[in-house]
Amino acid sequence: MKKASKMTFLALSITLALILSFVESQIPAFVAIPGVKVGLPNIVIVFLLYKVGTKEAGIVNALRVVMVGFLFGSMMSMLYSLAGAVLSFCGMALLKKTNWFSTMAVSVTGGVLHNVGQIAVACLVTETAQLMYYLPVLMISGVIAGVVIGVAGALMVKRVPTNFM
Repeated sequence: MKKASKMTFLALSITLALILSFVESQIPAFVAIPGVKVGLPNIVIVFLLYKVGTKEAGIVNALRVVMVGFLFGSMMSMLYSLAGAVLSFCGMALLKKTNWFSTMAVSVTGGVLHNVGQIAVACLVTETAQLMYYLPVLMISGVIAGVVIGVAGALMVKRVPTNFM
């Protein structure tokens, strides 16, 4: 029964991440900076990283990025998102594994690394190193988004029980 409960919980987690992606895509940008988003679906990923496990969080993260790409984006947007998601997740997983950093620090690292991954791919695809000038702006937005997601993720980790798994 526990395996079925865990699979159901992970399926619901993917669903919630997809819903949050859709909701975020419907919210007009609060700033006039292209590409800046809060990253609402990452609340789910941070929660899973702390409450379920790294492997499960990574699988949900990858499935979410691919599904969002097919549902709401394009192959290019999926490429950028995958680059950001992989770098972000690896950084978050490494920091979390040390047990030295708070949920917020892990989330902020994820937010910054997501933008680094996207800019790196954009530089490769466009063969334009000048895009790196945009990185400081995106790093600031990554820190702000990481704080927001970190606070929400920490609250979920604290308040949502997973003892049924």
